[in-house]
Amino acid sequence: MSTLIGIRDAASSSDVNGGLYSPAKEKAAIRGAYSSRSPLLLRRARQLLAATKVKVLLGLCTLCIVVLVNSRLSSLMGWNPHYPSSVSSPSRGGYTVLINTWKRNSLLKQSVAHYASCSGTDAIHVVWSETDPPPENLKAYLKKVVFSKSQAAHKPNFRFDINQEDNLNNRFRPIEELRTDAIFSIDDDVIVPCATLNFAFTVWQSAPFTMVGFVPRTHRLDMANNGDAYYKYGGWWSVWWMGTYSMVLSKAAFFHRKYLDIYTHKMPSSIHDYVSRERNCEDIAMSLLVANATSAPPIWVKGKIYEIGSSGISTLKGHSDSRNKCLNDFISLYGTMPLVSTNVKAVDARHEWF
Repeated sequence: MSTLIGIRDAASSSDVNGGLYSPAKEKAAIRGAYSSRSPLLLRRARQLLAATKVKVLLGLCTLCIVVLVNSRLSSLMGWNPHYPSSVSSPSRGGYTVLINTWKRNSLLKQSVAHYASCSGTDAIHVVWSETDPPPENLKAYLKKVVFSKSQAAHKPNFRFDINQEDNLNNRFRPIEELRTDAIFSIDDDVIVPCATLNFAFTVWQSAPFTMVGFVPRTHRLDMANNGDAYYKYGGWWSVWWMGTYSMVLSKAAFFHRKYLDIYTHKMPSSIHDYVSRERNCEDIAMSLLVANATSAPPIWVKGKIYEIGSSGISTLKGHSDSRNKCLNDFISLYGTMPLVSTNVKAVDARHEWF
């Protein structure tokens, strides 16, 4: 009886499963059960991944906004990042401010007071080419201003460099007892904010044998009527339109002290005579001299500068023609065109959003 019952049970179970028992069929049935669930699991995984991506992107965007807002708020609240210590480090020497002036004592007072307050200023020299020496009361006033305006423990040296004649070449005469390699040449009616000036000094430190300045100019090759090569001097609008420059004017520029000696003692005397006679173009002569020595372009620094005087000679009629003539006459004396054009501009990235 037991045997018959076991046979019937086995048969009945086989009928339920659609036939005889098979391990392969059992495994297939199990796989089928899981495969029916896999699309649902895959959809859920994709949804979780998408949600995670969105959260990560939102987090990154939030972080960027916080950083930008914090930088702007810190600026508005009066906090300004310090420039590298090399700006005023005694080992690097700071810079000497060389101010060219002419019968504008009120402007000279403003200029000296401002540059005395800049942390990188090691000394201030005023190029004096007037017939009469500077008045004693002016000298006393400026020395007092330098002492009071300077925030450094080491107060800048101050002195007049007095010349016997009125000559534009005087602004590039060698200076005795200089303690710095860097010369910042400036006109008495031009004010460069201290932070901008110190940034330009760090740029100059990266290329100390080139000129680094704020007033770019350019040149371009043209053809004269007789077919000879002729160069044209380009002002600010030419720089803006063409996007290139090949000079920075010495009315607001850094250069190495050695160029004072080269300009005075090694540059062709015919160029000195030309500058003395025409009372113009000493800045072009210096640009050509530095380019000839380095075979490299100058560096234009982006930054606001302020001209506090009345309009200069650049607004006079015929100024462009006289500059063209200077440029071509100097090139003929050199026997070559030393100027190198560039479109590179130094920008302080801390003050730029993009």
